[in-house]
Amino acid sequence: MILPIYLYGHPVLRKKSIDIDKDYPNLDQIIDNMFETMYKADGIGLAAPQIGLNINLITIDGRPLAKDEPEMTDFKRVFINPKITFNTKETIAIEEGCLSIPGINEGVNRIDDLTIEYYDENFKKVKENLSGYRAIVIQHEYDHLQGIMFVDKISPIRKRFIKGKLNNITKGKVVTSYKVKK
Repeated sequence: MILPIYLYGHPVLRKKSIDIDKDYPNLDQIIDNMFETMYKADGIGLAAPQIGLNINLITIDGRPLAKDEPEMTDFKRVFINPKITFNTKETIAIEEGCLSIPGINEGVNRIDDLTIEYYDENFKKVKENLSGYRAIVIQHEYDHLQGIMFVDKISPIRKRFIKGKLNNITKGKVVTSYKVKK
């Protein structure tokens, strides 16, 4: 089922999410719905707060980026209760966008290499090293679980430039090709 994506300004996007266990109600259906919602919105990642659930759950499918970023070819994952356990201090600047902040793309500095521990959709413990675009995408989604959005990481001057657009999104004055909730 395709769910509405919560827009910038909604309080659910600013709350820190909580860990879940394998008995979380309807978890398989939530994961399926997140992938379906993400695909409908032409996204590559979706965090549970973006569909109104403050739980530590992320879906990612990087295949749409594979033409330009070959390492994304097989990067389809479910991250349950993820924890970034190590990262370097090396950063790269990348232009990001977000399904919860439609129509805005801004440069963000992200860590280029990290290690993440999480449970997959079968509640199997996984530990993997991610670098490049994989590291960038997971950091963006992981931030959502912490109540952080990518616009929180841009320079104050850039944030002033987009203030009007952010206010319009908060008021629901935005056009998208997918269902949203303000």
